[in-house]
Amino acid sequence: MATVSHWSQYLALRSLSAVVHCFNAEENMRTVGAAGSIYHSLNRKHRERAQNNLRRCFPTLPQSDIERISKNSIRNMFQLFGVDSLAMPRLLHRENWADRVSMGSMRKVVSLLVSEEPAIFITGHVGNWEVLGYLMSLLGFEMTALARPLDNPLINTWLLDLRQAHGMRVMTKFGATPEIDALIARGERLGFIADQNAGEKGMFVPFFGRMASSYKSIGLLAMRHEVPVVAGYARRVPDRFEYELISPDIIRPEEWADQPDPLFYITARFNRALEEMVRMAPEQYLWVHRRWKSRPRWERLGKPMPSRVIAKLETLPWMTPELLTQIQTNTKLDTMKLQKD
Repeated sequence: MATVSHWSQYLALRSLSAVVHCFNAEENMRTVGAAGSIYHSLNRKHRERAQNNLRRCFPTLPQSDIERISKNSIRNMFQLFGVDSLAMPRLLHRENWADRVSMGSMRKVVSLLVSEEPAIFITGHVGNWEVLGYLMSLLGFEMTALARPLDNPLINTWLLDLRQAHGMRVMTKFGATPEIDALIARGERLGFIADQNAGEKGMFVPFFGRMASSYKSIGLLAMRHEVPVVAGYARRVPDRFEYELISPDIIRPEEWADQPDPLFYITARFNRALEEMVRMAPEQYLWVHRRWKSRPRWERLGKPMPSRVIAKLETLPWMTPELLTQIQTNTKLDTMKLQKD
């Protein structure tokens, strides 16, 4: 049931949408981006969280670059929610999408789409994660995106209508497993934002040299239905409503078939692809996101990384002695921090 607070938030957002439609996208990008820069300077909590995450991921990066990237990350977040989401239905159409979106390194993905092969598509909180599914449905490729419903039911309903204006279906991920299985069984395509913290019961795999909790459902679905997992994102042209689509990896069933732990391999590999996306455009990643909030059981108990986990990491084809040492060192540091806290 909608409350007075819900209505006030909803009316404020609708008013912002009306203002956005009065100016061109680039003017709005600069204005909203400036608001994001101000927010970055005033909100110490989010600024410090973003910068701490950046220091952990890029320990040799100068402080000036840390500050620049964290500020641009907040700018990108404001632009995405304050301009992109509201202007997308007005600016992107079947007739003009090529003026706004470059297909980049998407040749293999396009071939997969044209073949009508079912697939799982994953992206992260980098670039514009809203535009991917919207563009696919705009071009006639049916897509069902799984998303967490917003707390405000009025805003949730309105934004769902915008997202689904051209055929993309949005499904709440909570309790949706039977329906998801049925969709893939019918040969349809699913989209996930795959870099969310999955809690203490998630599968812990490397992400920027630290173990991060990931949902097992993506890998389990891929294995059960033997469908590829396609990783991609939309990189923004700075301060413009223009994007380049990039796909760093496609994980196919034959590639995990002979792995000793296929679920661990799939989950680790799509996190590796997510990390590659972030490295391509670190200023467009949501660094305020609490990606490493949950910690493995052995860290919470103050114990070293178990030998069985080390053995799993060593089976990953891209694992190097240097990366494994980095992961083990960060595990020790995280364990010490947990014990201190």
